[in-house]
Amino acid sequence: MAKKGRIAGGTALVLLLVVGLVAYWAWNKVTGPAASFEEDSKVLYIPRGADFDQVVDSLAQIGAIQDETAFRWLCEQKKYTAKVKPGRYRISNGTSMNALVNMLRSGEQEPVRVTFSSIKRLPELAGKLGRVLEPDSLDFLKVLMDADAQRKAGYDAETFIASFIPNTYEFWWTTTPEQFIERMGKEHATFWNAERMAKAKALKLSAVEVATLASIVQAETVKRSDAPKIAGVYLNRLRIGMPLQADPTLKFALGLDSISRVLHKDMEVVSPYNTYQNTGLPPGPINMPETSMIDAVLNAEKHDYLYFCARADLSGYSDFAKGYDQHLVNARKYQRALNERGILR
Repeated sequence: MAKKGRIAGGTALVLLLVVGLVAYWAWNKVTGPAASFEEDSKVLYIPRGADFDQVVDSLAQIGAIQDETAFRWLCEQKKYTAKVKPGRYRISNGTSMNALVNMLRSGEQEPVRVTFSSIKRLPELAGKLGRVLEPDSLDFLKVLMDADAQRKAGYDAETFIASFIPNTYEFWWTTTPEQFIERMGKEHATFWNAERMAKAKALKLSAVEVATLASIVQAETVKRSDAPKIAGVYLNRLRIGMPLQADPTLKFALGLDSISRVLHKDMEVVSPYNTYQNTGLPPGPINMPETSMIDAVLNAEKHDYLYFCARADLSGYSDFAKGYDQHLVNARKYQRALNERGILR
């Protein structure tokens, strides 16, 4: 009996050891490093509608899992197989299988930083968004150009571009065009705080009208130090009912943003954006003005200038004049400089 007891005890010890080794192996599989990259990390994209098998294939392709069987077993235990969440996930080298499943199950995405500035048209914005977010540029363009979406946001085709405030934002990769517009509406409301609205009211302009004027100022100069003074010129013209006579609005009307020189024949174009023929502001912005240009209008210099012209040294700065005679002198110097450099258009 004693011998049998020793055999039984030995067998139990062996079984316990085997169970322990299996448990240790399983624990090491689950908690030990699983992702193996040459890089510090890799990004996993899970598109909308992807199923569990697609996730496994994608993970295997980038080297995020070494043991597919163990990974599938763990996902089943954690009930992830039927709850795939789309998104953009950053997986660090050495991430354990357990940590990986927890991240995917919780939908712990890494946001995408999106910067847009110097945007001239909505299709350009759609293209930029389509390159970094899941919906493609055509998806974004369809919604951005949709009259109902514009109206719902409180704008129309001419003014909708004023609803977007250029900056750097963080979005989920899965952000839809509708969600993008909704987020931009909130950012617009934050930017146009009580202080800025009070300044616009003092100028007798709405937020859209300020953005419209800011877009013209932005197109007029590359020198930010000149922007408040140029804004002051246009505000002076608006106050006395003088046409803005802004060359950038002619370029916009003609669809010729790239030209360097506006000709007299260009001033004959029939368009609500022709500020030589029409008084007041055009129907909407001619580009997406930067925040610095909006603030340049809101904090425009107070002066008596009614005219300005690019300097003849082509430095990007402008010369200002109170009277038309002095303006003609400045303008002829600039035109002569263009002629000497062969800039005819």
